[in-house]
Amino acid sequence: MSSHESSHDSSHAGSPDSSHDSSPDGSPGGSPDDETLPLQPPIRLPGEATLAAAVRAAPLAEELRPEGDDAEVLAAWADHCRERLAADEGLLVELIRLFLSREAVKGEVPPVLAELGLVRTAEPYTLSWLGLWAARLIIADTTGQEIPVMGSLADADAAALLHGLRSYPEAERDEELAGWLRGRDREEAIAELAAALGTVSPLSRAVGVELLSSAFGDEGRHALLRLLEEPKLGAVIAARTANPQRQPVPEEIAWVLVDMAAALLEFGDAPGEVIKSIAMGMNSEEQAGTIALLAFGDHPWTGRVLRVFIDHHPDERIVAAARKALRRLRGLSDFRA
Repeated sequence: MSSHESSHDSSHAGSPDSSHDSSPDGSPGGSPDDETLPLQPPIRLPGEATLAAAVRAAPLAEELRPEGDDAEVLAAWADHCRERLAADEGLLVELIRLFLSREAVKGEVPPVLAELGLVRTAEPYTLSWLGLWAARLIIADTTGQEIPVMGSLADADAAALLHGLRSYPEAERDEELAGWLRGRDREEAIAELAAALGTVSPLSRAVGVELLSSAFGDEGRHALLRLLEEPKLGAVIAARTANPQRQPVPEEIAWVLVDMAAALLEFGDAPGEVIKSIAMGMNSEEQAGTIALLAFGDHPWTGRVLRVFIDHHPDERIVAAARKALRRLRGLSDFRA
């Protein structure tokens, strides 16, 4: 099961209102990419030397002379690409479209993209290694989303690993995890992942629970069992692993509902999916009661989950309940502060 799938089965989660909630759980999960572009899968890139050689071979390279070591050449070329593409929005859109579709395109190759070495000019044309590299930089500039590069998480700590793996399909996730584990003590790695679950974003937490329950055998599952009695975190783990031994106490219910809806928001799912994750087939009256309950939780993503109901729910009664809950949430936040 991929990390995306893990946020859809027994998983449902949410995100914070901008006026009250900072980044969820202090993690990097609440970045601008959450609202502008669904999380993108990792890409594969060659090493710095290969990319710099591609820059030096680009048609415009002779004219510009980007001199220095490989890192300096790439930095200068990145600035030049940003400048040229910013001057032509159509080219910028084409570069991003090619990156997001990952498909070849029939037709005439845009001359500037060819001169910058960003496309392979065969018919139909596709992005070159340099094009993938440049598009990744530009997406980070414009959306805040750092699209992962395969192999780049090998030296990350557990929290950064879980954050990076949020968009990985299963095969790539397993490959990246294997690279991260290489040279690490297995027991220590499991302990690090378990310790990170309470500090990361909702989708990162979903990925971590899935990894420990599926990729590490009995040792990983035992690490999760040891966390079951933790307030809030234990209730989320029980919900995600369908463990009947641990039922949420009343004050945890809102936290669990929001955490599970937040993972969907973080991935970039449609608002309808987030609404369904909390509605779970309830009628309007029951939904309104559940929405009211959310205001009493202190999950940092509660505000953004409520905004989804306010902005997208088709039933005005539910919208009104969400508005009231958001006002109450703000009042309670001020009181706690």
